[in-house]
Amino acid sequence: MSLVVFSEDGDRRPLAAEETLRYHGRTFHLASRVLPAQIRSRAARLYAFCRYVDDLADAEHDLVHAARELARLRDDLVRTTPRSAQSADFLALAADIGLPVAPAIDLIDTVSSDLAGRCLSSEAELVHYAYGVAGTVGQMMCSVLGAEDPRAEAHAVDLGIAMQLTNIARDVGEDAGMGRIYLPASWLGQLEPGDILSPNIRQQAALHQATARCLSLADRYYSSGLAGLCFLPNRCRYSIAVAAQVYRAIGDRVAGAGYRSWDRRAIVPTLARLRIGAGALLRQLVNKAGAYAAPVHRIRVIGSSRGPETEVKENALCPPSQTSIS
Repeated sequence: MSLVVFSEDGDRRPLAAEETLRYHGRTFHLASRVLPAQIRSRAARLYAFCRYVDDLADAEHDLVHAARELARLRDDLVRTTPRSAQSADFLALAADIGLPVAPAIDLIDTVSSDLAGRCLSSEAELVHYAYGVAGTVGQMMCSVLGAEDPRAEAHAVDLGIAMQLTNIARDVGEDAGMGRIYLPASWLGQLEPGDILSPNIRQQAALHQATARCLSLADRYYSSGLAGLCFLPNRCRYSIAVAAQVYRAIGDRVAGAGYRSWDRRAIVPTLARLRIGAGALLRQLVNKAGAYAAPVHRIRVIGSSRGPETEVKENALCPPSQTSIS
């Protein structure tokens, strides 16, 4: 489990958070190297908080304890009265940079609902879930990165959703081992976690098709997320471009393995990550145009402190100025 560690004078707080990032978030640690030091420290602190929430939800050995700790953490954020190192650091960061607390509450609510297992019915539910666990992080990162244009937030949400869809496609077997199925039943059929762990030929075909569809949906969100990079300060833009392209490469690895992720986990080796990251950085350095240029946002995502809601717009493009996140 990843914890933010405090020294008595508080000076080690960013260092401990960066250690969490380095050991548990290789892609994001690579991307963070491009950020200015202060922003990198803030990003690491946010990552450490989100990692702590995620680790609690994955604590299979004591679900009662996990539920209690998540509820306590949520209450700390709602009341703005911290009772733990994690809530204290998050609330301090929020106060320092104007980071919204509502997305963090959405995050906690969504991962809390994972404790009882998870089976999604439809694509809309899948997007709804991906917003809750990752689109929310994109929202909060806007404050961390100092994005001043309000249009950046919608793209940040979309990029978070894209990354979560990549996670889902990569971790089909791992999630099934925890009793969770994130590929929706409308794609996959009525499979149980045990079916996924040991699928027959027909079930393998269904898993192949559903995983491919998940990555195709992710590509739509990556396109939207990357289209909003122009709203970020330069060095932040470079960093997020690196993270997005390296993460997207995980999906390429899943596809290259025949979408077989029920009994294996795709990884991007270190040298490949460095090569992909360097390419993403170079493209951003060459493309200095700051104009918004992408007909994106096919899906409008609306979040609230009561939980995420999604409205799927399959046939209508929604320009950035009409995409709302409240």
